[in-house]
Amino acid sequence: MKDINIRFNVGNVKFGYILVKGVAVKKVYDKIKEEEALLKEVRENFSAEKHAEDKIINSFRSLYRSFGMDPTKDRISCEALLKRIIKAENMWSVNNVVDNLNLISAKYRLPISYVDMSTVKGDIVVRKTREDEKFIKIGGEVKKCKGGEISVCDDEKIIDFGFATSDSDQTKVTENTKELLILIYATGDIEDSYLAKAMDDSKSLLKKITSFELVKEGIVKSELKENVTEKKAALDVSQQKTETKKQTLGLTVKRDEDFSEWYTQVIQKSDMADYTAVSGCIVYKPYSYEIWEKIMAFFNEKIKKSGVRNAYFPLLIPESLLMKEQTHVQGFAPEVAWVTHGGDTKLGERLAVRPTSETIMYDSYSKWVRSHNDLPLRINQWNSVVRWEFKHATPFLRGREFLWQEGHTVFATKEEAEAEVLEILEYYASIYEELLAVPVIRGKKTENEKFAGAEYSTTCETFLPVGKAIQGCTSHHLGQTFAKAFEISFLDKNGEKKYGWQNSWGYTTRSLGVMIIMHGDDKGLVLPPKIAPIHAVIVPIIFDKTKDAVLKAAQDMKKALSKYSVYLDDREGYTPGWKFNEWELKGVPIRIELGPRDIENSQVVLVRRDTSEKITVNISDIGKSVGELLKDIQKNLFNKAKKQMDDITVRIKTKEEFMKAVEEKRWILAPFCGDSEKETKIKDDTGYKTNCIPFKQSKKLGKCFCCGNDAKFEVFFGRSF
Repeated sequence: MKDINIRFNVGNVKFGYILVKGVAVKKVYDKIKEEEALLKEVRENFSAEKHAEDKIINSFRSLYRSFGMDPTKDRISCEALLKRIIKAENMWSVNNVVDNLNLISAKYRLPISYVDMSTVKGDIVVRKTREDEKFIKIGGEVKKCKGGEISVCDDEKIIDFGFATSDSDQTKVTENTKELLILIYATGDIEDSYLAKAMDDSKSLLKKITSFELVKEGIVKSELKENVTEKKAALDVSQQKTETKKQTLGLTVKRDEDFSEWYTQVIQKSDMADYTAVSGCIVYKPYSYEIWEKIMAFFNEKIKKSGVRNAYFPLLIPESLLMKEQTHVQGFAPEVAWVTHGGDTKLGERLAVRPTSETIMYDSYSKWVRSHNDLPLRINQWNSVVRWEFKHATPFLRGREFLWQEGHTVFATKEEAEAEVLEILEYYASIYEELLAVPVIRGKKTENEKFAGAEYSTTCETFLPVGKAIQGCTSHHLGQTFAKAFEISFLDKNGEKKYGWQNSWGYTTRSLGVMIIMHGDDKGLVLPPKIAPIHAVIVPIIFDKTKDAVLKAAQDMKKALSKYSVYLDDREGYTPGWKFNEWELKGVPIRIELGPRDIENSQVVLVRRDTSEKITVNISDIGKSVGELLKDIQKNLFNKAKKQMDDITVRIKTKEEFMKAVEEKRWILAPFCGDSEKETKIKDDTGYKTNCIPFKQSKKLGKCFCCGNDAKFEVFFGRSF
């Protein structure tokens, strides 16, 4: 797609440039004379407001679709925003458009920008904020600047704050994002010399992706190469970055200072995952897949004892099947990836790449269920699903393809179905708490947050030490909605036709990301023993004279620990210190240090990964000592995580207390009236959404914190992944 660079003037609202792939905003509207002819043509051809509106919206549709995105999908519809802007109903809503475009820019590392020039007073500049400045966020909330943040400003106010205007990890300006930020917005005089240098450096950086040239009035334009060449160049840059990271073993950032970079380094350097040429799709390397296999084995044992059987259904789902239950399909339609051709032949019907399997499975269920004797029907499958999401992809936590299990069941009565919902939810809670050492809150989703097509949804939620809540799993009661849509009916004992009562439940590889964040530290992973691929690593301290004796003792020790997963690191060419750092990075629960002096004294040093404590034990007691230590590490990790979660959780009663807790980034438990519109407004105004209605409720709920009406329940609010 060619660059779009068109100005619009509709009514009293002046629009700047709609800019795509590599065009940076430079100077203000009236100073660019070269495009007067184009502007005149636009005015003549689209003088009617409706035509101009269509032109603008079509431009944004093209922009979104060029990145494989749906313009009607996001926190708020891009098209709806543009219509509001055109009609001047809410000028600050332009920042939502900036949000959307900047998130694409952050994702693809390409400069994309949109500026409403009617709000600009003077030249746009990039500079540091001052502590006395304020930034008006969406909804009119005033955010005070801390001073020192890089912002896009004009003579009177801050236009855009950081790399993205939302309170996300992308807001923080890093060395990489700073360069792109400047290229996107920089005009006028750059106040700090390092910003000027960064702008020069960014030109060199981005030439690796597209070919840039400077033209009159300082506008930076790009002449895009063919798609294949562009993708290859971007991939080359990605591979170069990957190789650079591999050269450094340890982490170069701290979790609390730059979480996004910390997380990226941890999953790559610990050998958990790797990126691919397909955006949002990762390689689950053996080290992470072995953890997933342990989870699979644990859950399979639980559900098989309960009577659930495993099966497998097709990856591709005919469009006609997917459309059978409208509430369900509306929830998934924007995320569906479609197969339209077989080779060069266009298919007669589009096939959806499995976003979830209700429709394909229930088509079969309608054939299999005839009598009450066929029930209950309880089937689970382990597979991958594809959801072409538009949010920032994060390995394990949010991807376009991920691994999960999905259970789909049919019962003769509602009571049986509802009992299973809670049964499965408790199995999920056991995975988190018993295996992953992650405490969770069991509860129910609000109407706004429940699964599309469900009667109600239950969930396990937790709060991570980076200040965000996360949904760990869901177990849904579907009622009879799908049964009626797919004609899943049976004859009861009296020969009467009845519809089945259904559930669906799922647990994903997101749990691995939850575990990484919950327990990880500035050295890397910290793995709970019950899911660790390696329980202990033996690192022999080798000297030339005692090499043979130490290695023999190490091999004997490995045999003595055969009931555990133990790795003997006898690699040559690496120092013991280098090995210590590597195994700490990979999160192995116990490191066993064995040297010639230890052999002389019949002892060995055990080092705990969770606390770094060193413990000296007799070699003869090694089996018992390792077993007890693994149990203690598992328990300690859970208790530490539970304390962190309890300490960050706050119970509030008033709106003032709520806002204070939001500023402190706490997990909030609040009495709430349950009004859906109020719930949406809280989310829009603060970024805090409802996580779940916990099953354990206070006896006295009191009044709703936001409106003063009687509260229906307590609900957890938090920023979420």
